Amino acid sequence: MNITHIVWLRNDLRWLDNPALYFASLSAQASGQGICVLLTPTPEQWTQHNESDAKNSLRAGLIKRLAQALAKLGIPVHSLETQTYDLLPDRIREFCLENRIQDVWFNDDLPVHEQQRDQAVFEELQKHNIKTHIQPTDLIVSQAVLSQQGTPFKVFTPFYNKWVSLLAQQDSAPLPGPERQSAAIQPTEFDFNWATTHRDDLWPADQDTAKQKLWQFCHHKEKHYQAHRDYPMQPGTSTLSPYLALGALGPRQCLEAIFYTCNQEEKRWQDSIWLKELAWRDFYRQLMAHFPFLSMNRPFKSETSALIWRDNDADFTAWCEGKTGFPIVDAAMRQLNQTGWMHNRLRMVAASFCTKLLFADWRKGEAYFMSKLIDGEFAANNGGWQWSASTGCDAAPYFRVFNPTRQSETYDKNGDFIRRFVPELAKLDAKSIHDPKPEQRKQCGYPLPIIDYKPARLAAIEAFKALK
Repeated sequence: MNITHIVWLRNDLRWLDNPALYFASLSAQASGQGICVLLTPTPEQWTQHNESDAKNSLRAGLIKRLAQALAKLGIPVHSLETQTYDLLPDRIREFCLENRIQDVWFNDDLPVHEQQRDQAVFEELQKHNIKTHIQPTDLIVSQAVLSQQGTPFKVFTPFYNKWVSLLAQQDSAPLPGPERQSAAIQPTEFDFNWATTHRDDLWPADQDTAKQKLWQFCHHKEKHYQAHRDYPMQPGTSTLSPYLALGALGPRQCLEAIFYTCNQEEKRWQDSIWLKELAWRDFYRQLMAHFPFLSMNRPFKSETSALIWRDNDADFTAWCEGKTGFPIVDAAMRQLNQTGWMHNRLRMVAASFCTKLLFADWRKGEAYFMSKLIDGEFAANNGGWQWSASTGCDAAPYFRVFNPTRQSETYDKNGDFIRRFVPELAKLDAKSIHDPKPEQRKQCGYPLPIIDYKPARLAAIEAFKALK
């Protein structure tokens, strides 16, 4: 079979519900041609973007599994490894000319560096009369969600209302995988020296497993999501974010599971709280598209650029290592460091502590999270940190400062999560464990608090007030 179409995959590592892969397969078959898949690992670029070793390990595993699945369909997979994005236009052009490729297909990508990369590749291929077919980005609602005035929303609730109305109008059925184009072939073998390890007991690098976890969550836990999602010891969240970040699960696959489950339970899909959480992911990614400066280390609220952040390396290091003397914060940070993942409620607690109580620059915390998270997604991570720091779009009001002890007493009442990740406190009772007395800390080998909550909170509020 003459292969004249390539599908360039990036953060969309799946063979089901993949627009570029599906429509390339249809187009090639209509003309009696074949397709291949092209992967372009850029390890130095990922390092510059603070992407974690855990995420890269999962990425490598998903690529290998993808190649095995496509080989059964007779679809070859090629890898062109370069260090950075700027080398890709020439490398992809060379590959296309050497292999007589006529059409290149890929799904749109939103952060500014990725947009610049794709535009450079598009322009280079255009010079050589190679057609490019760009499919919508991996969002649940991929079209721009705009107000009646045609402007982007800056507040989530009206965005969500419009988003739901657009979702109700679109065809949300998952796309099938590509058709078999020949007998099975030998899968491509990869030797990725940039791949280390991750908790594959928690997140196996397999699209089928990801889909199974999705349906299990929707069948058994989605109806309890609102009641259980804030409690870190409750298995109430989906833990699917690593698969969404790398595109092992597609947006329409998630919708299919939500729609089916809601129909079985005779409730409106619009009332799904988990769907609303997925809408936040769309919200932050659409903001990146409308406001490219968000990809350039700048706050959404320009006036907060005048804040003078407290630069205390020792305190920031203690926060990173989970040694702040605030048990729930330390448990959260140790969960991140040990597993590459953190419960969403605790992400807000840890980020509030970092930006409001330590008054550390939100960009430092944002970068540290990205360097550890297996589900690190630039738009969502940036949006979450700017929300916590009160510098972002539809952010928490500047006077909202999480009290870590109250958060701990509310969401980890018996201290079970703390005991799991701060084992030196395991023998303390359910009351003391949230804020041990000095003598208890000494006996347990646990540090004193690195800051005093009340004056730290007031100092942060006064700093924001001074901007007015």
